[in-house]
Amino acid sequence: MTTATIPISPQALAGPGKRSARRVLPGFNLTLGYTLFYLSLIVLIPLSALLFKTFTLTWAEFWTAVASPRVLASYRLTFGASFLAALFNVFAGLLLAWVLVRYDFWGKKIIDALVDLPFALPTAVAGISLTALLAGNGWVGQYLEPLGIQLAFNPNGVVIALIFISLPFVVRTVQPVLEDAEKELEEAATCLGASRLQTFRYVIFPGIAPALLTGFAMAFARAVGEYGSVIFIAGNMPMVSEITPLIIIGKLEQYDYAGATAVATVMLGISFVLLLVINGLQSWQRRRAGGKT
Repeated sequence: MTTATIPISPQALAGPGKRSARRVLPGFNLTLGYTLFYLSLIVLIPLSALLFKTFTLTWAEFWTAVASPRVLASYRLTFGASFLAALFNVFAGLLLAWVLVRYDFWGKKIIDALVDLPFALPTAVAGISLTALLAGNGWVGQYLEPLGIQLAFNPNGVVIALIFISLPFVVRTVQPVLEDAEKELEEAATCLGASRLQTFRYVIFPGIAPALLTGFAMAFARAVGEYGSVIFIAGNMPMVSEITPLIIIGKLEQYDYAGATAVATVMLGISFVLLLVINGLQSWQRRRAGGKT
């Protein structure tokens, strides 16, 4: 009596745990090639052109273009206002994300949708709206200016505009982290006698700190390059309320392409260093949090 043999595939012999996973995307070489091509086309080639145009200047011409008193004043305003706006949004964005995650109230979905308004709103419209609101004859400015509080056509207006356009980056970065946080740890801390401040400091904050740093970095990077919403409310007074992107636009209008690229290169370098520092802080925070678990 003969028995029929049933062929067994190598995948079945390997067992369910060793079965090769089916790849949805094409192979590694193709996807890596597409990634490098896209990165080169969108990022590396434009940045290389920026650097090559800057290299046409001599060192004396480069220093004259990037270190004049007017340009230095624009650096201080641009990076200083961007830092203040991002720092303010760390606290405001955390509070807003906390309310949207932890509480249920009427109109919650409307507020949640309004958070994304600066993403969809043209920056020029945002600038005009803020100017109409905060100028001396605006809805709010007409009551503040008699008190000596001027929020438009000075550096205060720059900070307010940057706060408006960069707030969603912090909220949308922190919000999913709060949604995924383990509330059992908070309840355990409360049962052990921890106060609300202690629970936030030792239980909640270590988990959301990397997200806060990420939101700060994204808000800062967005604010540094902002142009449309700022020029309407800043006043654009040289040495007072003139941002660096406006300096670059002015040089381009004067056909000083090399000078414009020189100033842009300095902004690019400073922004890259600051973001590198922030990413280093994020990595340190993750390693520190991982060592405590």
